[in-house]
Amino acid sequence: MAAGQERPASRYEVIIVGGGMVGAVLACLLGREGLEVALVDARETPLSADAVGRGRPARRVSALTPVSQRLLEGLGAWEWMQARRVTPYRFMRVWDGEGTGEVGFSADQAGLPVLGHIVENDVVLAALERRLAGLPAVTPWLGARVEGLETLAGGHEVALADGRRLVAPLVVAADGARSALRQLAGIEVAARDTGQVAVVTTVRTEHRHGGVARQVFLPTGPLAFLPLTVDGEDRYCSIVWSTSPEEAERLTAASAEALGEALATAVGQRLGEVEVIDTALAVPLVQRHARHYVQSGLALVGDAAHSIHPLAGQGVNLGLMDAAVLAEELVAARRRGVPLGELRLLSRYARRRRGDNAAMLALMDAFRLLFGASHPALTLARNLGLSGVDRLTPLKRLLMQQATGHRGTLPMACR
Repeated sequence: MAAGQERPASRYEVIIVGGGMVGAVLACLLGREGLEVALVDARETPLSADAVGRGRPARRVSALTPVSQRLLEGLGAWEWMQARRVTPYRFMRVWDGEGTGEVGFSADQAGLPVLGHIVENDVVLAALERRLAGLPAVTPWLGARVEGLETLAGGHEVALADGRRLVAPLVVAADGARSALRQLAGIEVAARDTGQVAVVTTVRTEHRHGGVARQVFLPTGPLAFLPLTVDGEDRYCSIVWSTSPEEAERLTAASAEALGEALATAVGQRLGEVEVIDTALAVPLVQRHARHYVQSGLALVGDAAHSIHPLAGQGVNLGLMDAAVLAEELVAARRRGVPLGELRLLSRYARRRRGDNAAMLALMDAFRLLFGASHPALTLARNLGLSGVDRLTPLKRLLMQQATGHRGTLPMACR
């Protein structure tokens, strides 16, 4: 190419910006149907399939619902994940740290084999990357940073930092809660600082977890012990402790021994002594919801559209449903010859997903506020409420349906 000559743009049917779990699932769903997809991610190299799911668990995990499991099974990723490391949980215990209210859920009550699985994010992503490697319609663009977004007749042009350009009728933002693409598109976000910080680490406990996910509501926020099994030993847990910024600073600065003692005390010694086996990270919790999910030729999925308090572990599951619904709409439109960037088509996706996402955001906010209140009357109400739920099997079944992802009309990929 002559000096100063602009290199030609690479053309695709869909450009997905963000190669995390949600973006990778969307690329798999579209690529297996033969859509020409560019998957753009800032990471320089794929994950090492030999390294993930080995040794000490990674700090970042997700609680995948049975509905998300079915999606990953259909994509051919789940079997490889199981061979590495996934931990099923059949029971949940939730209680109020300031009172006696407690509620328990079981897979049998939900009519399911399991309530869900705790899986390291890297294990999910490595499995998806293996699947993507076998899809010739998907082109990975690694080490690529988006610098510009320009509207063209019939689509968008994405400008990368190294000067390369990509063009497609549809661009999808799957680049996380601080989405650069969303900002370039000028889509505003309703953001709410929860006033909490999540302290995240991994522990080994004296007693076996028994496949039980535990969550206690403390005055400063909820603490979750999410079960992990390492080399057949079920004495590991992933910790997500949502608390005040001051308490988070104290906890992350504490020694491993002091943090372990604090965790054991906070969970009422239910798992005996707690040994912290990894560095504790602090993650500020900001709840966000995009004012719009779509524009002509552009769609938001996952955390780029909505980020939620980790209270119920629903964040990635909501994002995976976004990907499944958007893919379903796009594949059907392509078969009918409808342009993939048409606003009317994309609005169908937005209508199908916004209500479910908004309802879960509102529910998590209500729980956070209720259990964060210290008024004696609210403490009594919490305890009565938890105890009442525990006695009402139909209500428990309804709550479990919500928690396991069985809400509304599911996309075909998840049925």
